[in-house]
Amino acid sequence: MEKSKERLQILQKIEEFERNQMWDKDVEDDPETKELLPNKIDYLQKKLSSKIMTAITLKKGKQFYEAQEKMGNIVIKQIVGTENLIDKNVGAIITCNHIHQFDNYLILKAILPSLKKGRFYKVIREGNYTNPPKGFELFLRHGDTLPLSSNRQTMRKFLDALSVLLTKRNEKVLVYPEQSLWWNYRKPKPLKNGAFNFAVTNNVPVQPLFITMEDTENLDNNGFPIQAYTIHILPAIYPKKEYTRSENINYLRDTNYRLWVQKYEEFYKIPLQYLSKLQ
Repeated sequence: MEKSKERLQILQKIEEFERNQMWDKDVEDDPETKELLPNKIDYLQKKLSSKIMTAITLKKGKQFYEAQEKMGNIVIKQIVGTENLIDKNVGAIITCNHIHQFDNYLILKAILPSLKKGRFYKVIREGNYTNPPKGFELFLRHGDTLPLSSNRQTMRKFLDALSVLLTKRNEKVLVYPEQSLWWNYRKPKPLKNGAFNFAVTNNVPVQPLFITMEDTENLDNNGFPIQAYTIHILPAIYPKKEYTRSENINYLRDTNYRLWVQKYEEFYKIPLQYLSKLQ
């Protein structure tokens, strides 16, 4: 089967971005971002209509992902480190490398024992909510998503809702700390501060996950091997009382990255090395 030209271009773009250290840039074309206004979002799902749409979406999402797994398009080889899961009654920021549009399903399967009512929230970019790709509207708008916003009032609303979810409802909230999706990219990328800022602000732990992958014998629709995923649940990281806010953000970020690098080198049995501009 001939490999997709589009996917080959994506792989070339990943190499280019890695060489130029453009870690937080998406390699695929994101939908145009439209401003999210405060009256257009119900973060805490207080409205009956929001509750109904979320229930429908989660049911449809479960059916969709389970069908993909049954057809062999999603292959979960193993989940390891379940002993590291944070208690159900403790709010936490979940971090994970972002390697596929479907990876939030892998995360759900891994952290399910630590979730209240089997649900967790996902922080997403503004444009994915206000102008979602066709076919993903329902999931991105009603799938327990928390869109960021370029509007200050909306962001205040976002931060207030995030605090309620983490400290009062003890929910788990996923933030991709690399802030970019690179398809099937196996290396951990340097991390941004956002996820760890949220954790420190709300004095909650960070639960790092790292997904590794292996080629299977079967090909996807693009002519590339379907990946078999192993989801690694790494030890939780807690803010330190003796640290300043800035020190804690750096501590959580650097520890998370170090744990990812250790798992990458342990699993693939190679040292982490990024491409340089000279290569």
